[in-house]
Amino acid sequence: MTLKNLEIFYDLAKTNSTTVTAKNLNITQSAVSIAISKLENYLQIKLFDRIGKRLILNSNGKLFYEKSKKYYDGLIDSVNFFKSDNLSGELNIAFSKTIGNYYMPLKLVKFIEKYKDIKIIKSIENSTNIINKILEAKIDLGFIETEVFNKEIEKLKIAEDELIFVSSTIKGEYFIDTLFNKKWILREEGSGTREIFLNAIKNIGEINIFYESSEFEDIKKVLLNTKDTITCISRYVVEEELRNNKLFEVKIKNINLKRNFYVIYHKNKFFTKIIKEFLNFVIRK
Repeated sequence: MTLKNLEIFYDLAKTNSTTVTAKNLNITQSAVSIAISKLENYLQIKLFDRIGKRLILNSNGKLFYEKSKKYYDGLIDSVNFFKSDNLSGELNIAFSKTIGNYYMPLKLVKFIEKYKDIKIIKSIENSTNIINKILEAKIDLGFIETEVFNKEIEKLKIAEDELIFVSSTIKGEYFIDTLFNKKWILREEGSGTREIFLNAIKNIGEINIFYESSEFEDIKKVLLNTKDTITCISRYVVEEELRNNKLFEVKIKNINLKRNFYVIYHKNKFFTKIIKEFLNFVIRK
């Protein structure tokens, strides 16, 4: 059982495709298949089930991944530490849309400029998907704006945010229930923003959901072009529109929605040198 065979196994566990793994690691598909066969022969178990053209971890594969990955990460980190003073390697992270599109971009660019030998694999997803990927060990770190109470997940606060109410035609100050008949635009199910807002009003009444979207630019376009529409959204997302008086903040008398931005990770995650430096960079910047 070699480090290369393990590297191929961990990558294939994420991609479920020998073609994609071969491309990721710059090897042939046959090399991927041979490596997995050698690993399975060494362990004397099957690690994957073939479903169509995809290779999916079976229960043995999931158990081996869970038990071995943190030790592999630790060994690779130790090897890299003695090979070079420069950080190099790969970091797989996922951001919620608010954090990934509005809070983190400049921080991420500065990190990449400083550490040119680190490959960042990132995705933008809703908070529910990110939590699931952490639990399935498919990403190293997740950045979300919703609370998480799973005992397998650790969280660290990195910033504060405020959810506000905005519209292009509704102005002034109101009690929330007087706006329930307006045309409400919400994020898709699984969104942290949507969850926080709906939890805040669940004992007050029900809103008229006019439109739902996973994209902020889509939401803002509808707000700007449709009368009597209103939404609950992060201040970060609409800073420019508020500044240019294209959208207006609607003051709500009986609701104040503050929230935190968190980085989350699996409690058994081994913190490589790269992960430690990335977290220090994010927090101190």
